[in-house]
Amino acid sequence: MLLIREIVKESLASGYLSLEAEDKLRQLLKTKYDAHDLKAFMVLQKAVISGVVRQESRELHEQAIAVAS
Repeated sequence: MLLIREIVKESLASGYLSLEAEDKLRQLLKTKYDAHDLKAFMVLQKAVISGVVRQESRELHEQAIAVAS
């Protein structure tokens, strides 16, 4: 079974959080997870907020807004 911290590690290494990875994170966050996974998720959140990791869903949303304007 894939762990939250594994998805986080991949996203941090690539600098990109895909829609698929984001979806999997949502699923995993609905299940039991340990403190290591929670800490990893918080690190990912900070990386996205600071721009270290690009988030595909955010980019698609921004593109949709730009097209609509």
